[in-house]
Amino acid sequence: MSSLSLLVIFGMLLACSRSVLPEDSPSWIVPGQAEPQPIGSVATQVSLLPPTRAPGEPILTPTPDNPHPIPTLRTEPLQYFVQPGDTLGTIAQRYGISLEDVVEANTLVNPNLLEVGQELTIPVPTPFGTGTGFKIIPDSELVYGPGSAGFDAAQFIEAKGGYLARHREEIEEKPTTGIEIVQRIATDYSVNPRLLLAVLEYQSGWVTQPKPDEATMKYPIGLRDTWREDLYLQLAWAANQLNMGYYLWRVNGASGWLLGDGSMVPVAPTINAGTAGVQRFFSSLYDRQGWEKAVSPEGLFATYTALFGYAFDYAIEPLLPAGLRQPAMLLPFESGKAWAFTGGPHGGWGDGSAWAALDFAPPTDALGCIPSNEWVTAVADGQILRAGDGAVIQDLDNDSLEQTGWAVLYMHVESRDRVQPGAYLRAGEHIGHPSCEGGVSSGTHVHLARKYNGEWIPADQQLPFVLDGWASRGTGDIYDGYLEREGKVVEAYEGRSTANIIQR
Repeated sequence: MSSLSLLVIFGMLLACSRSVLPEDSPSWIVPGQAEPQPIGSVATQVSLLPPTRAPGEPILTPTPDNPHPIPTLRTEPLQYFVQPGDTLGTIAQRYGISLEDVVEANTLVNPNLLEVGQELTIPVPTPFGTGTGFKIIPDSELVYGPGSAGFDAAQFIEAKGGYLARHREEIEEKPTTGIEIVQRIATDYSVNPRLLLAVLEYQSGWVTQPKPDEATMKYPIGLRDTWREDLYLQLAWAANQLNMGYYLWRVNGASGWLLGDGSMVPVAPTINAGTAGVQRFFSSLYDRQGWEKAVSPEGLFATYTALFGYAFDYAIEPLLPAGLRQPAMLLPFESGKAWAFTGGPHGGWGDGSAWAALDFAPPTDALGCIPSNEWVTAVADGQILRAGDGAVIQDLDNDSLEQTGWAVLYMHVESRDRVQPGAYLRAGEHIGHPSCEGGVSSGTHVHLARKYNGEWIPADQQLPFVLDGWASRGTGDIYDGYLEREGKVVEAYEGRSTANIIQR
């Protein structure tokens, strides 16, 4: 995937985009109810106790200083034609340049007035200095993986006694606690709750201060956006930004961070993916001076250490073991049914995560969000851990932990007839009906994504999504892609045509 194509990850298409506004409260499984049926995937063995280090024992950073491939910065201006829904701000963000630079390069009198088809010059980004190579967290402290399996966020938040422990807000007219919000964002976005709490504490002091600054009440993460007021929307945005840096780093798609003052900081090639996620997050909020402080030993690192101890004591590396292979999986619908392959590789959850998902729509002649009696079916054997707000999570290694081994997300599953947490399903058994529930969608479908040890697994990289022998392949453009099996090819298309019909 080219670095230019990767910049498309900053966009959001309506074919299958995740809303952060819930529709119904998720249910939770009681650990220990799984039927012990192995399916050929072994979970990582983890300790559920916090890490300890003897006094005087040397602090070691397990992430090596091996230089990471960094895409080269663009050296020539580009021409861009304004598309429907574009704003100057989204265009500038997509190409990693400041809004002011776009205005100046095009001598725009009114930057709020654009016309569809208008030609714009996209200037060359101007890097400023070099980025820091200081490592803030290991990769395993960014994802909701094995290292978070023994962490009780509710107990920790209550023990700290800060404002977060008593925070309440209504989400779609449902009272929700701060503790519930942290846990929900962690599981939905697959971001470590310790990191979310450290970020929240650094930005607002909500974790430890009973009476934080009044200025943080609306914007506790610091993003002053009237569309993202209160903790839930602020923390969802933060998790998405953390994921964006992490997964761009994973696919060699990050060459520099665009800071809040419009300057560009080149990425140091010796950092790790977890640190890249933190650097990307703070770049969206601060100018050069604020960013350098936030990503220094005196910034988030110090806050994290004060709350939890040395971050690298929690390191579990590698999260993805050498030779990792996907267990056998079926297409997510009943045998003999002709579904449409409507979405190639795109974000697993939000536009910041890996392009881990594929979309399938049920057989119908109607368009849009219409009820369907067709069945979404389990792709493999495994226990249902969560079901709510359109999402179903299936654990494939039978340890009742979403953070370890293989897990599958089925999204946009209608609440009617939906499987319940605790159920153990065999491959091919019913999950529920496809719908538009759980997010913004242009049509009834199911969104399918994989995680391993909490990390979203891209469908367009070295480990293709294989369903009934059909292997996924991306093109470098979001939602575009193919499924291939024994010389046959099915192409993703947002609709229904002879080119995208597939069946078991």
